[in-house]
Amino acid sequence: MLSYKDLNVKIGLEIHQQLATEKKLFCSCKSIEIEKHEHEFFRRLRPTQSELGEYDPAALFEFKKGRIIRYIASNNNSCLVEADEEPPHDLNSEALDIALTIAMLVNSDIVDEVHAMRKIVIDGSNTTGFQRTMLIALGGTIDGVTIQSISLEEDAAKIIDENEKIKSYSLDRLGVPLIEISLEPVTNNAEEVALLALKIGRLLRATKRVARGLGTIRQDVNISIANGNVVEIKGVQRLDQLKDVIEYEVKRQHGLMIIADMLKERIDHLDTVVKDVTSIFIDSKSKIIINAIKSNGNIKAINIKGFAGMLGFEPYQGIRLGKELGEMVRSYGLGGIFHSDELPAYGISEEELNKVREILGTEKEDAIILIAGKNVEDAINAIIKRLEEALKGVPAETRAAKGNVTVYSRPRPGAARMYPETDIAPVVIRKELLEQIRSNLPKGWDEYIDELSSKYNINRIQAEKIFDSEYLNLFERIASTCKNIQPSFIVSLLTESMTSIEREGYDISILTDDKLISIFNIVNEQRIAKESIVDIIKIMINNRCSVDEAIKNLGLESISDAALKTIIEKIIRDNLEIVKEKGDQSFNILMGKAMDKLRGKVDGKKISILIKEKISQYK
Repeated sequence: MLSYKDLNVKIGLEIHQQLATEKKLFCSCKSIEIEKHEHEFFRRLRPTQSELGEYDPAALFEFKKGRIIRYIASNNNSCLVEADEEPPHDLNSEALDIALTIAMLVNSDIVDEVHAMRKIVIDGSNTTGFQRTMLIALGGTIDGVTIQSISLEEDAAKIIDENEKIKSYSLDRLGVPLIEISLEPVTNNAEEVALLALKIGRLLRATKRVARGLGTIRQDVNISIANGNVVEIKGVQRLDQLKDVIEYEVKRQHGLMIIADMLKERIDHLDTVVKDVTSIFIDSKSKIIINAIKSNGNIKAINIKGFAGMLGFEPYQGIRLGKELGEMVRSYGLGGIFHSDELPAYGISEEELNKVREILGTEKEDAIILIAGKNVEDAINAIIKRLEEALKGVPAETRAAKGNVTVYSRPRPGAARMYPETDIAPVVIRKELLEQIRSNLPKGWDEYIDELSSKYNINRIQAEKIFDSEYLNLFERIASTCKNIQPSFIVSLLTESMTSIEREGYDISILTDDKLISIFNIVNEQRIAKESIVDIIKIMINNRCSVDEAIKNLGLESISDAALKTIIEKIIRDNLEIVKEKGDQSFNILMGKAMDKLRGKVDGKKISILIKEKISQYK
């Protein structure tokens, strides 16, 4: 692959960070997430026209899916404002103060008046069918990179699950104040962009006025290469994910340009034929095909002139035009596509394929796509449009970050998605307010790290690790109450161990702060050894149980001092000859035998002290 410079790669970064306010942006509800919800209601959202009478393409795309939106809500963190049954209240002044503070820290030019705008979003993440957003400032720099804008927004609802008919959201997060920082595109490599995102995150967290925890900060990335369109990647939640996502997307876009160049050597325009071929597959061995027919669906075939071999061609591993089409079709509620570069397969026989070729008039240089399901016309039109774009290279679209790759989400929104909010009066930014904020700006990141290191007697590297993690507030709570546990161990557990546990496939989001605190409290009380924490966490995640239940499951119930002495004395007696022969050098052997019996039940330091005492008695 060519270098980023040769490809003229441009990367625009958008940081979305929840603010640590008591209330939501336009009501008095608490900015908290909970597990139980008392209410549910259903909506079907529709696109609205802009002031010029235009419809946003992304909104039309979502509307055509025809899905019903289900919302679950609780009286503890939402009200009629979130349900869109009551007009928004006054703008949260605390959230505005935080946004203005951040704007000052990066030398941004603050607006004279804050005006709310509506940004059309009908994927269900907003009950209103739009997101409220307000421009706070323009310009400024972060680490030498120019800032385009700083905005104050309301966060979206949290998706719970979805299928082709219903999409479910929780209203916990809806309306939580959110700051968006949009940067000018840069041509740096992926590592430098990830480092830039890290520095922005540090600047935000150093204010001590932004939310912490998984999902409270998200990065969107706009990426383009030479002669290609801008692709928006949404929902990068971790910095270690950002670098890989950027590298994958650049490779994907370059691969699409390679495919486009090869297609241009074959054809100068797209030529397709679409036919219904359901009758051919009545007795098919393909489960997908038969299930579609049994559900009163149809099997449609598309013949594409000159595309033979191009749907399965991989300029880079995993980058295929057929895969792109399959991702896009799934957004229409269909399972995917079959194409001739991979057939016969999946239960579709060579005989069936030949019959399809005959009906379509397929020639040797042509390719075929099969699509199965109900109401496939919109998906077919989207496929044909995407094939037209394949001749040009990289289409403008919005994609979602899934692990370290990107997948198709929807078309890019246009200018028609934004229009003025009529329910909220403009807010004048008074000079007195700016002066007050300027006189109380928070300390910088370096100063905060030094303070953290000194206060908890941890080295600077450990201070940086815990500061950059989502566990800083939790660390300070635990370290201030669990005096029998070294802060350095708490840092290691919350950063390195938690990361390792997640990489093993455990869903650490299940572990609330209260659950983690309960684990450390038990260790602090010396009921269990700190070495057993990782095993306890894994059991709690797998079994969705409490710390006491996990301890019982692992057989780690603590033992008394008297029982411990009895066990150690027996180990010494059973190995008395070794003790007399080796003296102090017998410690490692005895310690290993003791840990085999007592691991997780007693702190290792306590065991070692007892063993050394007993050795000294028998030497």
